[in-house]
Amino acid sequence: MLEIDPILKPILICVTLSLLWAAETIVPMFHLQKGRLKHDASNIALGVFNAVLAGALFASLLLAVTNWAAEQQFGLLHWLTFGPYVELIIGLLVFDGWQYAWHRINHAIPFLWRFHAVHHSDATMDASSAVRFHTVEIIYSSAIRLLILPLIGLNMSQVLVYELILLPIILFHHSNIALPAPLDKVLRIFIVTPRMHWVHHSHIPQETDSNYASLLSVWDRLFASYTVRHDPQNIRFGLSDKFEQTPWNTLGGMLKQPFNNTLYKRKD
Repeated sequence: MLEIDPILKPILICVTLSLLWAAETIVPMFHLQKGRLKHDASNIALGVFNAVLAGALFASLLLAVTNWAAEQQFGLLHWLTFGPYVELIIGLLVFDGWQYAWHRINHAIPFLWRFHAVHHSDATMDASSAVRFHTVEIIYSSAIRLLILPLIGLNMSQVLVYELILLPIILFHHSNIALPAPLDKVLRIFIVTPRMHWVHHSHIPQETDSNYASLLSVWDRLFASYTVRHDPQNIRFGLSDKFEQTPWNTLGGMLKQPFNNTLYKRKD
């Protein structure tokens, strides 16, 4: 099985963010808000902090559990007898299905929603919104992976392959780019696109609770959570007005947000 250098991941994120930031400047779908640099800097600072912390806490643990699964021949991929590349595709499909399920769980359970709502409370959607997650969510999501990866039988190289495919697409479908509607329609047959994911960030609860897929759009169609808007330019992003009336868009504000009980009437 091919070996992937982990340094490719941060390089890919930086290059993709830079290209998308330029594209958002040239062909934005939505009006560019004042304070864009401050907004993006806060989101990216939170994303970098989370990445460093998750790496420090979980990188060795993830390597240990995936190596244990390989040594014990434990997990779905170790029970199959296909070639390595077929097993890679199967593993990535199963893991992407898990990502869909985990996303739905974060919307359905009030405690988890408190932390996931930090991602949804961003009223100015752009590529930087893709890395805006509360640190507690990153920690418990990474901890869950310690169980899921051995069950699937993925090794760290296979996980890295998935992330190298996933991360540019996540940044892309959060971006504020006026992609031609026909092109978006074709792409979303296969992957999650901006017009699909913008709906998920709508302030309308029924739309927020739809379009959960991260990479492959098939999961929302398969599990009846697919929603399309024919007027995406009219989508209002974020949650309730309470989030816009308080300083939750600063780095400190985002970290404190889940602990303010007055903000979470809808889910609690």
